Amino acid sequence: MIGAFASEGVIVEMRGRVIRIEPYDPAWRRRFGELGVRLRDALGEVALRIDHIGSTAVPELAAKPVIDIQISVAALEPVELFRRPLERLGFVYRPGNAERTKRYFRESPGERRTHIHVRKAGSFSEQFPLLLRDYLREHPEELTQYEQLKRELAEKYGGDRAGYTDAKVPWFWQTIRRADAWAQRTGWEVGPSDA
Repeated sequence: MIGAFASEGVIVEMRGRVIRIEPYDPAWRRRFGELGVRLRDALGEVALRIDHIGSTAVPELAAKPVIDIQISVAALEPVELFRRPLERLGFVYRPGNAERTKRYFRESPGERRTHIHVRKAGSFSEQFPLLLRDYLREHPEELTQYEQLKRELAEKYGGDRAGYTDAKVPWFWQTIRRADAWAQRTGWEVGPSDA
């Protein structure tokens, strides 16, 4: 395993797989914007919402350079309503995804890392990443601790992406509790769709 902390990010490599934490890059927002337009054109009214989620959606937060997109739909079945348009755009459906509250797509081999999470509109699994994103955007004091955790876990777990992700779960639940309290105090509602 090779690991290094550097001002440009943390890179940890294990058997050819890399967990790379990079400083925030405004290009992530632009990349989502480009993808959002293509997704909206392809999906039309099937997509009730198209949102930039995850760490790359939070200004100034270091992250793995992976664009996470959430597409909200009226129902997860029939999957063909969104599967065909997404596949025409080059995204690969991952039917073996264990999380039953979403349908999951990835970039084609050789393309920039993109994860598409299709979730049912109004569900807890749809609201969770939107609340977390908005809470972190409004609470930049939370970013330093989260960034440090990600760097430590990238170093600890090397190329074990599942281990890295699982190790962040306690942080997510602690933070969503604070986010929920904030939402209750402020009357938070999700804003308009990003695309």
